[in-house]
Amino acid sequence: MKMILGGKFVDRKSKINVINPYDNSVIDTVPSADESDVEDALSLAEEGAREMRHLPAHARTTILRKTAETIRARAEELATLLSREVGKTILEARTEVSRCINTFTLAAEGVHWVTGETVPFDAAPGSENKMGFYMRCPAGIVVAITPFNFPLNLAAHKVAPAIAAGNSVILKPASLTPLCDIQMGKILLESGLPRKAISVITGSGEKVGMRLVKDPRPRIVSFTGSVEVGQKIMLAGGLKKYIMELGSNSPVIILPDADLDLAVKKISVGGYTLAGQVCISVQRVIVHQSIRKDFTARLLESVSALTVGDPLDEKTCVGPMITEAEAKRAERLCNEALAQGAKALLPVKREGSFLYPLILDEVTPEMEVFCQEAFAPLVTISACQNLEDAIQLANMSRYGLQAGIFTSNISAALKAAKEIDAGGIMINEIPTYRLDLMPYGGMKDSGVGREGLKQAIEEMTEIKLVCINL
Repeated sequence: MKMILGGKFVDRKSKINVINPYDNSVIDTVPSADESDVEDALSLAEEGAREMRHLPAHARTTILRKTAETIRARAEELATLLSREVGKTILEARTEVSRCINTFTLAAEGVHWVTGETVPFDAAPGSENKMGFYMRCPAGIVVAITPFNFPLNLAAHKVAPAIAAGNSVILKPASLTPLCDIQMGKILLESGLPRKAISVITGSGEKVGMRLVKDPRPRIVSFTGSVEVGQKIMLAGGLKKYIMELGSNSPVIILPDADLDLAVKKISVGGYTLAGQVCISVQRVIVHQSIRKDFTARLLESVSALTVGDPLDEKTCVGPMITEAEAKRAERLCNEALAQGAKALLPVKREGSFLYPLILDEVTPEMEVFCQEAFAPLVTISACQNLEDAIQLANMSRYGLQAGIFTSNISAALKAAKEIDAGGIMINEIPTYRLDLMPYGGMKDSGVGREGLKQAIEEMTEIKLVCINL
């Protein structure tokens, strides 16, 4: 595939191979952009931003709706491509495509949310003869940098609100998974988006991504990835607006009055979807000591039944990790925890980029597998004595993206919601749950700003005040 620079499809002699994590075959190649390509993308985005500023709301709505309709028409094709480049199961890929359609549909409606309000100037003595209002204006250029795990829908969560708000966009996809993002760019152009309003530039994070964020012309940087890279971007980018989603090691509290069947069913999905490579994957299960054995036995039975294999096989529940290096990293993390006293309820088994589902019991806060983001098909179990103990354990983390609690006691649920330091609290639900229209983002090292169409559109606009002296 070719990359897109200001609506034009561009190739280069230097290539990046896109590898299928399942069998290590080369799916396709994309250009490896250089600094001159970045400069071209920025210059064209400036022109695109001026054009987008004058594009009426109804035109933006039409473009976003047509994009959603085209993705729907090509859903199975895109799902297959997603499965091949990411290694996610075909069922997971179809879900992502469906969510992407919903994201663009919501963004089309969100165009009409770009509103202001009147300001009561006469509330201050001396300003009785003044009236006015503020309006929201496009920020200009949005740089969107996306990760490998949800290349289609996470790109949509950055690109769609940027367009809804009237901005131009430079999308820099993960080098491991750029193919669906290029297809998205193509679909947007086919749907009528002004050509200079979109670039999808492929290349390394250092050569392309950092060059984009350092430039003073973009006003917004929306990034999903690691804490370390997020910090580098904010230090390098200077005075810009940032939307940063930087990971988690999501906790789930299980109290004695919980519906254990529901909790087990949910965790068996939330801990192992996309081989655990989800920012809000269930990682730390904090279960009351009185029900620990019962819960653990049920979870073990459920997870043992998960089928590992070919992502394109409809029966597969867990596919490969994105690379063998990532699988080896997660394997090391597990073995270190075992050496510190954790107990493996399933054998630690790795075959190439496949890491088989794991449950580690008796995990303590001193272990790295408790403190850091595992990003692997791995669930840890730690015991608590009461709700206060559970909340304390949940908060023993640098992260605070989303958390969950299973209980029949509304007071306990709301206490947890109030006291757990996270951007989202799911009651009788796992933290892996995300509705595309809800505010989504974290506290602490999990990031700044919020995605979710309404919030992202607001983040990607600037407030301009108008005061009239009568």
